[in-house]
Amino acid sequence: MCEVCESLKASQTPPIQAAGEDHAHHPADHADGCGSGCGGGCGHDHGNEDAAKLKHWRNRVLFALLLFAAIIVCEATGLIEQLAGPSNALYVEFALFLIPYLIAGYDVLGRAWKNLLKGHGLDENFLMAIATLGAFALVFFPDSEPHMAEGAAVMLFYQVGELFQSYAVGKSRRSIAAMMDIVPEFANVQREGQLVQVDPTTLEVGAEIVIKPGERIPLDGIVLSGESQVDTSALTGESVPRQARVGEEVISGCVNLTGTLAVRVTKPYANSTVNRILELVENAADKKAQTENFITRFARYYTPVVVGLAVMIALVPPLIVGGAWSDWILRGLTFLVVSCPCALVISVPLSFFGGIGGASRLGILIKGSNYLEALSQVDTVVFDKTGTLTSGTFEVTHLLPASGISQDQLLEWAAAAESLSNHPIATSITRAFTKPVALERISQGQDLSGRGVQVQLDDDVILAGNGRLMDENGISYAPTDLIGTQVHVAVNGRFVGTIVIGDVIKPDAAEAISALDRVGVKRTVMLTGDQAAAAKAVAANLGVSEVCSELLPQDKVAEVERLLEEDANGKVAFVGDGINDAPVLMRADVGIAMGAMGSDAAIEAADIVLMDDRPTQVARAVRVSKKTMRIVWQNIVFALGVKFAVLIFAALGIANMWMAVFADVGVAVIAILNAMRAMRP
Repeated sequence: MCEVCESLKASQTPPIQAAGEDHAHHPADHADGCGSGCGGGCGHDHGNEDAAKLKHWRNRVLFALLLFAAIIVCEATGLIEQLAGPSNALYVEFALFLIPYLIAGYDVLGRAWKNLLKGHGLDENFLMAIATLGAFALVFFPDSEPHMAEGAAVMLFYQVGELFQSYAVGKSRRSIAAMMDIVPEFANVQREGQLVQVDPTTLEVGAEIVIKPGERIPLDGIVLSGESQVDTSALTGESVPRQARVGEEVISGCVNLTGTLAVRVTKPYANSTVNRILELVENAADKKAQTENFITRFARYYTPVVVGLAVMIALVPPLIVGGAWSDWILRGLTFLVVSCPCALVISVPLSFFGGIGGASRLGILIKGSNYLEALSQVDTVVFDKTGTLTSGTFEVTHLLPASGISQDQLLEWAAAAESLSNHPIATSITRAFTKPVALERISQGQDLSGRGVQVQLDDDVILAGNGRLMDENGISYAPTDLIGTQVHVAVNGRFVGTIVIGDVIKPDAAEAISALDRVGVKRTVMLTGDQAAAAKAVAANLGVSEVCSELLPQDKVAEVERLLEEDANGKVAFVGDGINDAPVLMRADVGIAMGAMGSDAAIEAADIVLMDDRPTQVARAVRVSKKTMRIVWQNIVFALGVKFAVLIFAALGIANMWMAVFADVGVAVIAILNAMRAMRP
């Protein structure tokens, strides 16, 4: 297997060869006996072996280039003719140019022969072999100009182009390798009073592990003891560490920074976040974009067609219209050199792979190049509100004390009233009251279903609840127009104020909507089960163009189907938290799950997974997809345009071998360098 193909296989990239090719990209044949299916358990150090082969290949090509340059200088200065004599100079040059040609290209010739015997001859190895050997063979045509230098140059610069391709693939592999680095190597478990390192795959749910500062978290779990900062950048792209405390969840693949943590395992390794992410990245190459499939189909027919045309150019005109055989053979050989499709078959998959790799560095996991391509065509983005544009947790948004009452006093009375309840609204009030509630001062707590609560704090009777509770007790209160759940508080029958509870909008939610507008999304829609007034208030605050409220889960699917029908010319993306929105994520053209660290439902249902909960990541994902597709089409248009132009020139006898070298190797290198821009999101 060739180095570039093996590199791409190792990182699960799309194949870079046209139909009928047998490893068109070829630094060196593999000498070890592992075979392509080696899973790494053979005892070989494949990384060092590959590096050694690549270094040997590079040194061989560089030596051949230096030797070629020296021969060119000797030829240009007339040194060869002086030493060999005018009658023998041509054949000495033939022998000299053959040396760097064979040093650089013996493996190409070998593969061309092997593939021809297997019935897969029409690949670029074959094209290079025939074109270059034909250029050398023109020395046997007395009426022809010698073309040994061009023949050697075609092989040398073709190998230089292959080196560029190998470098580009290696760089793309390294962009994905950063994601692969999240794989945990061991887990610490307590045995006989000592910490022992074990394979994380052997641990079961419920096992207790210890994670020291600087170690990678091996398995998903709940913190039992300890407190630390956790670096999640490998998963989320977010450089700011997160705090891990007792009772909180920690995710495999993150790095423990400051303190020792004792963690109870909640998922086996096979279902852990790190393993699911690795599977997602590795399988991304299996889902090709339509553009990639087009290139594969194109190459399947393109290569045999151009070989047939080259044969016709070399043989038919001399038989029909006459002329020197050497002239028409040279035209056919030049045509063959130009026709190599490597610029397309490497740069297009490399562009997609680079885009996926670049996005992963931002914490955006794209399951395949088909989803990357579809995302670039999205013009309608649908958001679920709760947990996506808002935090999904109730918080105190406004404190409205009555005259003569302070906000702190109002909050203290409300916290005392709600301290005996586990309701989310009650929890949000006690959380807002940062001081500990004096439970020993509270007595006669009573839950008034559907209305609120009543407790006695020392000698004071406190009521906290909705307007019905106030009306039942004949308490005059002041309702507010603010959007949210209103909790009215009364002490000893006197109204003391109102607390407004709301689902807080995420800090970057408005910027996310604005950013989508800037990247070309024409329509943003918000779906929510909230009441219309609250939904419209949030939509107006964010700048969402359309809002659908009071929806049940099945209603969200119906709304997305309606939008799909209305937007027949574009694509519809749905953005949700991935837990309750799985049916809608699967129904949309592109399902995007955000804030999905540890969410199996998100990783399963969505096409694109955002590993943190920032809505602005949606616009960044769209931007990456559009940039990648621009690069893909730039390469397609550029490569085909130059090749077709030079092919015509070659057929007409205008193009020489040097122009053919540029049309093949030069175009490939330029396309590869352009494709590498996709790796920088």
